[in-house]
Amino acid sequence: MKWNKYTIATKAGATEYICDMLIGLGITGLQIDDNLGITEEEKKAQFIDYVPVLASSDDAYVTFYTETEDNKNDEMSDSYNLTGVEVVKQTLKYSDEELLEKIREELLDASKFMDIGLGTITKDVTVDTDWKDNWKQFFKTFAVGNFVIKPVWDKETDSSSDVNKTIYIDPGMAFGTGKHETTALCICELENYVKKDMEVFDVGCGSAILSIAAKKLGAGKMLLTDIDPEAVRVVNHNFEINSLETEDIEILKGDLLTDESIMKVADGYDFDIVVANILADVIIPLSAVVDRYLKKGGIFISSGIIYTRADEVKEAVAANANLELLDVKRDGDWVMISARKK
Repeated sequence: MKWNKYTIATKAGATEYICDMLIGLGITGLQIDDNLGITEEEKKAQFIDYVPVLASSDDAYVTFYTETEDNKNDEMSDSYNLTGVEVVKQTLKYSDEELLEKIREELLDASKFMDIGLGTITKDVTVDTDWKDNWKQFFKTFAVGNFVIKPVWDKETDSSSDVNKTIYIDPGMAFGTGKHETTALCICELENYVKKDMEVFDVGCGSAILSIAAKKLGAGKMLLTDIDPEAVRVVNHNFEINSLETEDIEILKGDLLTDESIMKVADGYDFDIVVANILADVIIPLSAVVDRYLKKGGIFISSGIIYTRADEVKEAVAANANLELLDVKRDGDWVMISARKK
């Protein structure tokens, strides 16, 4: 299906006004692109350690979509394009030409009392296939440790791979394709410690790629948790595409640090390994209590740690009298830290 894509070039300070104006005209799905970054409060709320440095600019763009004539009678057409932006259905009382004229009038009026920048409107026509399938060409087979990571769409034509050393991933789902340095660091560390029938706890499991690796290395009972409902939903799917049974796997939605029901479930295990590929803001408090869930000699593997905060995590591990630091490894800007329960 095709969609008309309209982009208004403006200034960051005018985006709120422009969005309100567009909503007043019946356009309810909007996309804003700017270089403002995020506030410290937003950074903390989203558990973000690493924020890219953006070029200094107050330029901004407001984008909205409408259906093309080709879509009007298409029963397959829905109200969202594949970027997740709501598309204005052809129930508006204006044609696109009338709509654009009204927007131009509103922008001209706004320019009299605020800086709206260029205020130009550009049009493009996008097709679902522009993003629906083309991105797949960029996800290629690659190696992590002794594993080979492959996209799921290669599975049907893949007959020569060693099943126990191949991990199939559906990349468009929850976090964890194996390409990120933190995921790779954790997989390599799991290879060092996982033995047959070991109990493994995957805290913040994402796509479950670490659990899949652990299972293929011989792990037995497993507990997986994540605060993201999407992650919890896709775990069974990802185990299935890897031909792994899930009878001895328990998946829970929630935060181990605050959810007493999850703590209670975790207490029922005797974990050989706890792995957490999250962020320093979670790893630090987890380091204070993780020994509660580990058997003596059990291993705590943590990553998702930006190098600038590695010392904080090491200090948190050292502060737990029941843990001893084992190893610190770095790949690019990211660090993995492992410890053993005394």
